[in-house]
Amino acid sequence: MKSRIFLMAAVLVGVFVLVTSVAKWNPRRLLEPVREASRVWTEPDRAHGAGLNADELNNVDIYKTANLATVNITTVVYQENWFFQLVPVQGAGSGFLIDADGLILSNFHVVGGRPERISVTLADRSTYDARVLYSDQGNDLALMRVNPKKKLPFLRLGDSDNLQVGQKVLAIGNPFGLSGTLTTGIISSLNRSLRTEDGTLEDMIQTDAAINRGNSGGPLLDSQGSVIGVNTAIVGEANIGIGFAIPVSRAKAMLEDYQSQRTHGRAVLGVDALYVSGELAEALDLPAEGGLLVSRVERGSPAAEAGIRGATRSVIVGGYRIGVGGDLIMGVDGRTVNSNDFLKQVLRRKRPGDTLELTIYRDGRTIKVRSKLGEAGGTRL
Repeated sequence: MKSRIFLMAAVLVGVFVLVTSVAKWNPRRLLEPVREASRVWTEPDRAHGAGLNADELNNVDIYKTANLATVNITTVVYQENWFFQLVPVQGAGSGFLIDADGLILSNFHVVGGRPERISVTLADRSTYDARVLYSDQGNDLALMRVNPKKKLPFLRLGDSDNLQVGQKVLAIGNPFGLSGTLTTGIISSLNRSLRTEDGTLEDMIQTDAAINRGNSGGPLLDSQGSVIGVNTAIVGEANIGIGFAIPVSRAKAMLEDYQSQRTHGRAVLGVDALYVSGELAEALDLPAEGGLLVSRVERGSPAAEAGIRGATRSVIVGGYRIGVGGDLIMGVDGRTVNSNDFLKQVLRRKRPGDTLELTIYRDGRTIKVRSKLGEAGGTRL
């Protein structure tokens, strides 16, 4: 009898547990994720390394090679302070190796000003003293050398004559002293003119790859890792997506001059000239398109040898005395003269011994004159 009572009690308890369990069960709870009390983030089901796309892999590969050949340049120049005392002033920039024996390309403004010391730090943190071998101030370029204890990694110079707006570029340097910084972007424009304290830099590469102070002298690379430019300048105090680089073709020209041991100064034509156009040109019985009106030709200069004529008299126009009667230079090497600085800009890109083809308006007709440039000894064009 007792066993039957115990059996009935067990059955009743089992039924009670089953009924209460079913009442509390909610099938939607099966769809809820399992929560771990210690986790406040989510993660992939399977942990693995980030899958890099082809463009990212290209960036990584170029950086691994190019960063080893990019250097940090520190200069010390002594300047007078307010109390007329000489104090050391430190500057910083970038550069890059172009051969295994320590030749380095950079900007002239990075190492200019006759620094007391130029120190170069490589990617492996080794430091060397450097000396300037050759410079081209007009194109803001300088060539230096360090004497390493071993062969060094270096970059290959590419082609800057066939660049396309929109193509990918990479910049490496030491912005604000942050060595080994890589930025990427595209070529935003070509053939830009940029005014500096020392003049105008022509045919610059414009890029939106971030360039800041300290990047100057570092390499601008294409997607093959070849140097297409030397990072030189920015607009404003810090990067706003507008940076400029000197085309590597200019650096190649400087290196050719260095290798041939050709030393030279600034190319010169030997004229004084004033830009006239529009109503002023018409008032002087000249074409309205205008050009550079030659007022004086230096004796014995390339211009004199080419037969270019200077002013024969002067007139007063708008309160200014202007020399007239001379040649009007309307074009240079097929390009139309459009400013007072036009000839200066052309000459900055030339070397003594190069030839200019001038389009000249003289005595009511247009003629072509060729002149072989000389070497500047003064300040004339």
